[in-house]
Amino acid sequence: MIVRDFEELKTSDRTVSDANWTSVRMLLADDGMGFSFHITFLDAGSEHSFHYKHHFESVYCMSGTGSITDLETGETHAIRPGVMYALDKHDRHTVRADPEGDLVMACVFNPPVTGKEVHRADGSYAPADETAEA
Repeated sequence: MIVRDFEELKTSDRTVSDANWTSVRMLLADDGMGFSFHITFLDAGSEHSFHYKHHFESVYCMSGTGSITDLETGETHAIRPGVMYALDKHDRHTVRADPEGDLVMACVFNPPVTGKEVHRADGSYAPADETAEA
């Protein structure tokens, strides 16, 4: 059984930050669960473009509001508490947090991330086998 306290992880090496976002990695690849689980904060008013070519991601909004745009179709969907989106086609997308407050999201990645990933210029993470060698 794995039991972790979010408050303790916030000040550990399982917390990763980049421009305008912070992600607390509750589960990582080395936990052996077959997926990773993160609580991610997108700063109010920020915009982020991602393209997880080698990972599937499912995201559930816990608090805050914003939007997600599919960059292939241009279709935009509102994000608010209770809304989930799944990037089932490695969708290239942009997530925007409304200026009124941070978006707080629960995220699941498959394959699981290791915690060492860095977003590449195209918004993707390297494949898991390349990350493991980093």
